[in-house]
Amino acid sequence: MPMEDQKEIEKLRSELNEHNYRYYVLAAPIISDAEYDHLLNRLRDLEKKHPELFSPDSPTQRVGAPIQAGFSEVVHLTPMLSLANAFSEEEVRAFDAKVKKLLGHEVGYTIEPKVDGLAVSLRYSHRRFFQGATRGDGERGEDITLNLKSLRDIPWDLPEYAPQEVEVRGEVYLNKADFERLNEERLDKGEAPFANPRNAAAGSLRQLDPRVTAGRPLHFWPYAGSGLRGITTQYQVLTDLEGLGFLRPNGLPDFLQNRLIRNIDDALALFKIFNDRRHEVPFEIDGMVIKVNSLKDQEALGFVGREPRWAIAYKFPAIQKTTILKDIQVQVGRTGSLNPVAILEPVEIGGVVVSRASLHNEDEIERKDIRIGDAVLVQRAGDVIPQIVMPIKERRTGEEKLFQMPERCPVCSSHTVRLPGYAMRYCTGGLSCEAQLIERLKHFAGRRAMDIEHLGSQLAKSLVEKKLVQSIADLYFLNKDSLLTLERFGEKSADNLLESIEKSKERPFSKVLFALGIPEVGEVTAKYLAEHFMSIDLLGRASLEDLEAVPGVGPSISESILQFFGEAHNQNVLERLAQAGLNLQQRAKKQRPLDGLIFVLTGRLERFTRPEAQSRLEALGAVVSSTLTKKANFLVAGAESGSKLEKAQSWGVPVLEEEELLRMLDESTSSEETSPHVTVDLKGRS
Repeated sequence: MPMEDQKEIEKLRSELNEHNYRYYVLAAPIISDAEYDHLLNRLRDLEKKHPELFSPDSPTQRVGAPIQAGFSEVVHLTPMLSLANAFSEEEVRAFDAKVKKLLGHEVGYTIEPKVDGLAVSLRYSHRRFFQGATRGDGERGEDITLNLKSLRDIPWDLPEYAPQEVEVRGEVYLNKADFERLNEERLDKGEAPFANPRNAAAGSLRQLDPRVTAGRPLHFWPYAGSGLRGITTQYQVLTDLEGLGFLRPNGLPDFLQNRLIRNIDDALALFKIFNDRRHEVPFEIDGMVIKVNSLKDQEALGFVGREPRWAIAYKFPAIQKTTILKDIQVQVGRTGSLNPVAILEPVEIGGVVVSRASLHNEDEIERKDIRIGDAVLVQRAGDVIPQIVMPIKERRTGEEKLFQMPERCPVCSSHTVRLPGYAMRYCTGGLSCEAQLIERLKHFAGRRAMDIEHLGSQLAKSLVEKKLVQSIADLYFLNKDSLLTLERFGEKSADNLLESIEKSKERPFSKVLFALGIPEVGEVTAKYLAEHFMSIDLLGRASLEDLEAVPGVGPSISESILQFFGEAHNQNVLERLAQAGLNLQQRAKKQRPLDGLIFVLTGRLERFTRPEAQSRLEALGAVVSSTLTKKANFLVAGAESGSKLEKAQSWGVPVLEEEELLRMLDESTSSEETSPHVTVDLKGRS
């Protein structure tokens, strides 16, 4: 046997034991799950190659980590083992073939989501919850009974028809939205963020002070039970657990339902659905679990090492990897904002090579203590722009460098400023800065703004570089001869562009207002401003108080609008846009039943989704705001309403339940069809 293999085996075992301790005990890993799996698979391959080096203490044969000091020890009735992982269709088919070969007959499977949480065991005696424990090292776990009692998903008492002695196993997890809030709170306190919801759940549950756990919204997802009567299949186990009070959250996507399948082809088809729609789940799932359905077959198959032969976890492509932050570059946005961008050592995440990631702003860099040269944990989930979750400080060498935002614009060399109350630093070059003008042109021509077809990034850049466009108004004074001077721009292209520019003059005032790119004035705010002031002249003469009377417009947006109209250059642009014939005033609109009324939605709605509710309200003239202020006319409170409900009650803002909202919508719709003048009863429960 080569000495190199023996040394690598020893090194891998040592590294994996260290990573297990950081993952299971400290809830603070320094490598991603994908990298851990890579190390573990490499060790497995080497141990298969050299069976004479087998050790029962190897990380391939054990699960978890030793008990943390401060917790009592619990011996599990049966070992809490982990699942074998599959990362390809071939590995899943190999699992299926092996199961059928060992059993000698066809098998059915259950399909369950692999919830990315902390595995725990719950024991009931005389139908009362008396002991809860972590997985620990698989044989022994930590007694966290008091902490688990703070979870609303875990019943303290089972129904009278339940068996006297029951054990339930499952995952404790944290919803993604709650994870984001928890990390924000930690960063604000100067504490290190959790790497992902799983580590946040583990760190929250394994607290020596149960009050800390009680303050965090943890949930429980059951996946196994023993001591149940008359049960012969895994599917029956899951169904029985629901009957005992272990309920799953309402409103989950349909593909998460317990499923029975006849063959492995059905499992592979379901995996594609799981992977494509995983972003719809409010908590993290990192794969799909395939289990032999028959408990008799499970018993016959047994275990190998630390894993059952009758189940496998088909893992999604990783969304997190660690890599090196090589540099931080600064890009200039259309409003002049300086946006730091991480330049990374290229790394493949979920089948895509990632070499850049968002860093948001200088405060975020400082809060997370991110430095050039750091090893960093990078995340790419769905279509979200890759972002740096956290630096791996334990891997610092002392060569890392602190980052500072530049005092001069990297494009036009103008001074940069950071205004009080703003997170971003801005270039003062205005439209003299080519970077801003190019981005403003792209925004102005965008589909949601002036919808000028054929005006993309490359053409915008060419128009600015050739000095054909030095303000957005110049677009409307272009001619065919000047366009033909552009490289690779023929007569057909020129005709198409000019036709599209001419057509854009028909866009309504609200779209023109949005297209101007006034900082902090988005599409919805532009619509409300257009409807309130009716023309660009009246908007330009509005005072701070006038502006703040518009729904959704606060001091920050008002100040931004005043600054925009106070610039002589912007006034010149508006005059030229008026000369070009753009719509700078709002057409008279039909009065609607809920015109001007401000609604805020909170909690979970049962009869329709929030976007559906918002769409129906806005169609009747209402303003739907995400922020509750004393100016709101109604708060619509769904299930599990939080602090907004308490604020509304203390401020005297009328509160509507979902049924009351439905009644109001139906009555308003009916009234609108028969009469344009409708009076809405401004009442609700308070």
